[in-house]
Amino acid sequence: MENLTVSQVTKIFDVTPRMLRHYEKLGLIKTVHRENYAYRLYDESTLLRLQQIIILRKLRIPLKQIALILQDTSQHEFLAFLQAHLAELDNEAQALDLIRRVLTCLEEHLRESLHHQTRFDLLEDSVVAEMTRVLSFPKNTLKESVNMEELNKAEETLNKSLNVRILMVPSGTVASCHYVGENPEEAVGEMMTKFVQESRLYEKKPDARMYGFNHPNPGVLENGIHGYEDWVTIPDDMEVAPPMVKKQFPGGMYAVLTIPFPEFHLWESLTRWVNESKDFEPVYHELGEEVMGGCLEEHLNWVYAAHNGWKEDGLPGQIDLMLPVRPRKK
Repeated sequence: MENLTVSQVTKIFDVTPRMLRHYEKLGLIKTVHRENYAYRLYDESTLLRLQQIIILRKLRIPLKQIALILQDTSQHEFLAFLQAHLAELDNEAQALDLIRRVLTCLEEHLRESLHHQTRFDLLEDSVVAEMTRVLSFPKNTLKESVNMEELNKAEETLNKSLNVRILMVPSGTVASCHYVGENPEEAVGEMMTKFVQESRLYEKKPDARMYGFNHPNPGVLENGIHGYEDWVTIPDDMEVAPPMVKKQFPGGMYAVLTIPFPEFHLWESLTRWVNESKDFEPVYHELGEEVMGGCLEEHLNWVYAAHNGWKEDGLPGQIDLMLPVRPRKK
């Protein structure tokens, strides 16, 4: 198989360049470099390994555990983890099955009450007795085999119950840094860290927040590279020096979903949630794909971590995916 570029891999496997770099940084995959070629390439063995990682992530196995699984040549630890993971899922499945059984019981009693034109009483003796009966339920059985299409559907179903919140973000002044080239997120991150530390921003604005977004989005430029821009909120009267640029952030209303880094594929789930919402609709930026449609990624606790010089932010990586919305007209 021919070595593939980052752009080709992201399209084939539906992952982001940032996710690939994070996997490489964790040692989960390795890239190769062709002579006189500046960008990362992925050979057949790496692509097969990436497929394994993607399947394990769809099974909701944490990256730290995946790293151990891939290193476990004897596969005894892999087996032990799967057994423990199955036990947890059994408990969750049984709990969900119990809730479904109780709701079905309540639905039947309510339907019967409406048929007889009587008022349904949740605490009626017969209802309580029936609810007590359904507390005894059989163990769920799992299908012996599934394919990737079924796995994707299962993941999509689970992702529908997202904990999305609506957030009003105030306007304010930001210091911006922007870079187009290979690894743009890391490049602007280093510049922003230097700025936060040298300006002592946290001491001047303890509530400072850091946002990022693709600029331009992958696929906009023909050469396969993309850009990234970081914003950090600053006091209105604070001056910034190049390469930082002072800008005004208009703020606004956003649908927000918190994700563990680097699960950026959940952007699709958040977008679907907004599109299907009866109460809100998306308000994308007029530049569209050039600036990620006005969507933002807020790196939680980032300013405090950068101020303290904590490696890898010093905290479990959490990011708020923020999609601009407005109330849907009734």
